Amino acid sequence: MKTSKEQEQKCKKLGVNSWSELALILPHTYEDLRLHESMQLSSAQLIDATIESVHRTQNSLQITFFAHNFGHIVHGVVFRPKPYMLHQYKKGEREYFYGVIECKLGSCTMSMPKKVTHVGSITPKYKCALRSDVMQKFVQKHLTLQGLLSEGLPQDIAQKVLEFHFPNTELLLHKEMPQTYKDALKFTELFVYMKLLAGKRRYFQAMVSKKAQYEKWLTTLPFVLTSQQIAAIEDIKNDFAKDVAAKRMVVGDVGSGKTMVIMACVEMMREQRSILMAPTTILANQLYEEAQRFLPHIKTTLVTNKSKKLDLEAFDFIIGTHALLYRELPEAALVMVDEQHRFGTLQRNMLEKLVSKGEKKPHYLQFSATPIPRTQAMIESANIDVSLITTTPFQKDITSKVIHKQDFKDLLEHIKNEIAKNNQILLVYPLVEQSDMLGYQSIEEARGYWEKNFENVFVTHGKDKAKEEVLLNFRDKGSILIATTVVEVGISLPRLSSVIIVGAERLGLSTLHQLRGRVSRTGLKGYCFLYTNQNSSERLERFVETSSGFEIANLDLKYRKSGDLLKGSNQSGSQFRWVDFAEDEEIVQRVKEELSI
Repeated sequence: MKTSKEQEQKCKKLGVNSWSELALILPHTYEDLRLHESMQLSSAQLIDATIESVHRTQNSLQITFFAHNFGHIVHGVVFRPKPYMLHQYKKGEREYFYGVIECKLGSCTMSMPKKVTHVGSITPKYKCALRSDVMQKFVQKHLTLQGLLSEGLPQDIAQKVLEFHFPNTELLLHKEMPQTYKDALKFTELFVYMKLLAGKRRYFQAMVSKKAQYEKWLTTLPFVLTSQQIAAIEDIKNDFAKDVAAKRMVVGDVGSGKTMVIMACVEMMREQRSILMAPTTILANQLYEEAQRFLPHIKTTLVTNKSKKLDLEAFDFIIGTHALLYRELPEAALVMVDEQHRFGTLQRNMLEKLVSKGEKKPHYLQFSATPIPRTQAMIESANIDVSLITTTPFQKDITSKVIHKQDFKDLLEHIKNEIAKNNQILLVYPLVEQSDMLGYQSIEEARGYWEKNFENVFVTHGKDKAKEEVLLNFRDKGSILIATTVVEVGISLPRLSSVIIVGAERLGLSTLHQLRGRVSRTGLKGYCFLYTNQNSSERLERFVETSSGFEIANLDLKYRKSGDLLKGSNQSGSQFRWVDFAEDEEIVQRVKEELSI
């Protein structure tokens, strides 16, 4: 996009960096300044009229027009006329006037008729950072087919998008935008976005590239991996063989077996060092235990805030929390981050830098248990390679149900029965302290009831400094855990059979799914109760019928706009105006092909 200084200023004001982005700022309406021979009621139109009379009242000008283009009297009304307007309407003169015509009982009225000199065209009107007439001139002068083609937009798309700014009759005849035009806007929006993502992706030489093996190790496992776990491992094996440092995200549902993919990666990097960063001490501990169990031949250590200073050079696999960022780390050929969304971008980049060797970079893998729609994964692949694990090694048996106040007695009975079986209960409350705004009890208001009526009740929340200790004590000795969504990610609780989420309608479906994923981790019969004061909720009813995290992610999109992938902010607003993640997979695929991603 070559621009002069004046053009640059205008583009900056509009917030655009390309002609394709400019093309996406559509007119909000059009002025059709062509003469028509038939009257179009309730829409603005042009008349070729002679003024037959002008009458002034206290608050208005009453004008009688004879409209030559359809041979009819039209009564014009100008409310609260400014002094200069009084000279615009002179009896006997023939001029062009523009306004909305309404007809009642054979009498037609045009309110606020505007005198027009330039006729015969359709003029787009814009609502944007530039004044409408300035924007119109800017677009007319600079937005060209050649400009759009030079940025890589396909000709059929570019021509359709240009029609919004240089409209023809056909487009304006439609009350609703035709699908082909919508698709052109979706394509352009995705094209601009994914091109920007791809431009941010940088390629570095890998510190180590190797033809890795994992098949022999598989035979030592006491179970068989799923085909999708194997597919993700194969993707990574191919990454390791390249000279370019891998940058991949592995997305899997709760319990889909991402841990075994992590172990396979360490196995494939044998003789080279691997580092894994996890968001909590509990999670890091669990991964350390798994590594000792499944990779006994690899020298592994754990680094947390409480760890003593170790000679990390002596280990081939280093697992730790963010405490890793404050240690002298040895070079590592593979860096992995588990539950990557729990760390800021700066923290993730810092870990990568700490173990890099000059210009060469380690292979870098991120793991996430928050399923994303397939379409979103395809879009993100412009910036990072993505592997999805959509199946789980075993089908969980979880009954999900929406419950209300009248169901409390039955709920209590269920809780008592589960505790009698030595199973555990998780109660998730929306707030820690009382609020009059919510209509639900907070943890502090509710805990007294549970502590009075049940034994071994534990309480924690996000601001609780001892939460990890509380969770560990609950795992070993507890019956009921009262918490906020702090338990969404983290500890494995083998005896947890039931989760009750209070004020469930306040949470996103993906968060509800993460919480539901806490129960039945070891094949135990599980229950998920969504407690709400709402009489009915289509969203929650759809949730209890759906068990796949990837389907839930699609449902979440339908009920709540997707987040901004590029900036990683704007979680409930949408980066896209036209694109629908749930429906536009084919268009995403075409954009990928066009951009060779």
